[in-house]
Amino acid sequence: MDVPKVAPRSASELAGLLDSPEIAELVRELEATRQTGRPGYPIRAMVGMALAKSMYAIPTWTRTVRLVREHAALQAALDCEDGVPSEWACYRFATKLRAYKPLLDVCIAAVLGQLHDEHPGMGESIAIDGSDLPAYANGQRFVSKNGRERAASEYSDPDASWGTARPSRRGRVAGITATRSTRPSIR
Repeated sequence: MDVPKVAPRSASELAGLLDSPEIAELVRELEATRQTGRPGYPIRAMVGMALAKSMYAIPTWTRTVRLVREHAALQAALDCEDGVPSEWACYRFATKLRAYKPLLDVCIAAVLGQLHDEHPGMGESIAIDGSDLPAYANGQRFVSKNGRERAASEYSDPDASWGTARPSRRGRVAGITATRSTRPSIR
């Protein structure tokens, strides 16, 4: 599978995000949660890996690690020229982020607050992209082959059925973006 190309500007944008006061505070708070033992990779690099995975819309940590290994600009942005975190370290860090979700929520709220201060109209208007999204469930509209159609209460994942291809409706919503922001949309 091909690894996405990274423009030098986007690597510098990632470094800028990591240097922002909100992300720097999250890094400090997560460093305070470190237990004794093997030091592992720097928290800033791990947060940067999570941001890169999100910014480039990469579905797996394996691909994210491969991307960073192949791009010196990203390694410099993450301060991991001496060693890129392994995919296993990234999976463990994702677990840690879920365990410390309140810290992440405070960081996200602070970032959104800063964006609202810089762009007062942000979020008032939206644009909807009708592209296809990868799905992890197909909705299974019928109970069995040539069987009756399922009732809404019978779906194991009700959200998986709303975008299934039917003659009357074939499109699916792929992304919603605030239109008054100068920031790029991230899926």
